[in-house]
Amino acid sequence: MSVVACECAATMSSDKMAARKGRLRQRYDNDHRLVAGCVPYRVKKDDEGNPCSSPAGDDDAAQVEVLMISTPNRMDMVFPKGGWEDDEDVYQAACREALEEAGVKGIIDSSALGHWVFKSKSSQTSNSPRGACKGYIFAMEVTEELESWPEQATHNRRWVSAAEAYQLCRYDWMREALTALLERLSVIEPVATAGAAAQELTDQAGMYMMLQATSDGAVALC
Repeated sequence: MSVVACECAATMSSDKMAARKGRLRQRYDNDHRLVAGCVPYRVKKDDEGNPCSSPAGDDDAAQVEVLMISTPNRMDMVFPKGGWEDDEDVYQAACREALEEAGVKGIIDSSALGHWVFKSKSSQTSNSPRGACKGYIFAMEVTEELESWPEQATHNRRWVSAAEAYQLCRYDWMREALTALLERLSVIEPVATAGAAAQELTDQAGMYMMLQATSDGAVALC
């Protein structure tokens, strides 16, 4: 696994930094606004700092927690993401968004979990790519949680189990990114079929089931 330490504006203390506003430095790929984000995670460890071993019969995924954040004026819980700007690389952008929205720092895996196209609010009913976003999502192992962060007033954060995260994921891209993370951490087997629905965890049995994803018509906004 190749990793990238977050060396960017996000390394500044939160009391000296304000969240970036506006889109003057926003990167674009043709008509797509470029977005970067991450799935922040942590693995439960013992007193010596080693990953906890799962008791016999328990699921390894129970040792993995992911961080989700609330969104303003909505009931959604999402992963931090936002605009990728022209004075930073994609890893720095993902780190910055994690700090601004979730108040965490960490180590990013340089290999993206994937990239997805999101529709903007103004283009939900249009088939045109104009106004849409292309987002690159990374795995971030959290190493530090700040007590205060730039967007704390509008984004609450919450650590949840992998099973609960699947229930909270409103959008397909979130479930797919979470599945890719768990595959990378070797807590589930890779999905064999490219078009297979996202893998979901059962709450109590600790077993994985391949479930046909059903769309509720939700559009991931960027």
